[in-house]
Amino acid sequence: MSGHSKWSQIKRQKGAADAKRGQIFTKLAREIIVAVREGGSNPEANFRLRLAIQKARDSNMPLDNIDRAIKRGSGHAEGTSLAEMVLEGYGPSGAAILVSALSDNRNRTLQDVRTIFFRHGSNLGESGCVAWLFDSRGVITVDAKEQDAEALALEAIDAGAEDVKIENNYIEIYTKPEELEKVREALKQKNIPIASAEVSRVPKTVIQLEEKAALQTLKLLDKLEELDEVQYVSSNADFPDSILEKYQSLSPAR
Repeated sequence: MSGHSKWSQIKRQKGAADAKRGQIFTKLAREIIVAVREGGSNPEANFRLRLAIQKARDSNMPLDNIDRAIKRGSGHAEGTSLAEMVLEGYGPSGAAILVSALSDNRNRTLQDVRTIFFRHGSNLGESGCVAWLFDSRGVITVDAKEQDAEALALEAIDAGAEDVKIENNYIEIYTKPEELEKVREALKQKNIPIASAEVSRVPKTVIQLEEKAALQTLKLLDKLEELDEVQYVSSNADFPDSILEKYQSLSPAR
């Protein structure tokens, strides 16, 4: 799971720059729209919508943007139809990669994702080729920079977490998808600083890559997540701190 954790840290560090150009807000709005169309516009009766709205608030998305997305999902405002897609493939040296997307043009998104895989020495695979390597789990990230990480981990277990991983200044708390909201609320009531909470695909086991392949894989993940239609990317590759630091030093300023 450390591969998921460390890649999540990279994404968090990128988040501020992405939000400035509206990319994060675009992804969050798409998630809200699909959640409304799937389960209705009442957050109290729609878990997916509650989670999407909370993610939007955590990212400082303006309330007007959230309201517009809910109206679009309800059919009260014009908007294109969005389809959910899960694409699977292999990165450099065989790392498994899952791409979750929301698109108004499946063929275009498929071609865009395939092109990025190809340009980075990778291959898009058939449906089901790597999905079995991942579990759907609730993932709560806690900023533990000024906290007692061990004490926070115990609080999370008491709140119902299945597993807890401590990574540098962050703690990642894993739950069953249906338990995510309950655990998040329990932590919130104890004033534990939650950085993010989401249902994600987490690898059952991780693999180690040689430096060159690891850097290529990070670049691939980065480029995939730059696509507006892509909501998130999961990989079973593990990235040591030394590789993450080198990748960041080689990446252009954003």
